[in-house]
Amino acid sequence: MKILIADDEPLARARLRSLLADLGMGDSVLGEASDGREAVECCRKGEVDLVLLDIRMPGMDGMAAARALLDLDRPPAVIITTAYSECALDAFDYHAVDYLLKPVRLERLQQALAKAKGLSRVQLQAIEERRERELAGQSVCVRFRGELHRIELDQILFLRAESKYVVVHYREGEALLEESLRSLEQRFSGRFMRIHRNALINLDYLAGLKREGEANPCVELRGLDECLEVSRRHLPAVRQWMKGTLG
Repeated sequence: MKILIADDEPLARARLRSLLADLGMGDSVLGEASDGREAVECCRKGEVDLVLLDIRMPGMDGMAAARALLDLDRPPAVIITTAYSECALDAFDYHAVDYLLKPVRLERLQQALAKAKGLSRVQLQAIEERRERELAGQSVCVRFRGELHRIELDQILFLRAESKYVVVHYREGEALLEESLRSLEQRFSGRFMRIHRNALINLDYLAGLKREGEANPCVELRGLDECLEVSRRHLPAVRQWMKGTLG
């Protein structure tokens, strides 16, 4: 089994190397990555069987990386590592075979490795089928009050980046999503449009474009009292879309 360790903390990577060595698998480590993008590139270039993947990393985080890995012709198995127990369930929503809470214990690592080795053809097929359904882009999975919920895209009005999260504004309220706005923009291209560096809108709800005084133009969404600002950079695309729709 060829293993890649992905974690932004050097000490965390060193600990996993040490534990793998204790299990007689030190030679199985192909390399290390310090963020999600680097992990994906390593897997794209080499034949990686398993990625020990941290969730919270700068740039592309672990969850975005796990999704990107599924797009590879030969996606590796993934074991999520995290210091946050509340993130553990998210691992299975991104097709990880197991998760490990930090500090990682030798016994749990051994159990997780056994799961990764023991994936049957039926399990792999189920993962592939689920991946295809997700790539169809019909919903997002969010955490709300400590539980995972799936929100259909046709319920979402807009997405706004705030700090380390993206806030999903949907018809029944708001929820947090641990995925970058750029990644969401790529996944839902054609359904959502960027109107600002920190916001995407659902085109199905776009009702109009207006300007008040000297302020930047803003878009009106059906079912939303708030008017969302459109940056100068993205204004031409919004106007073009509306022209094509109305014309």
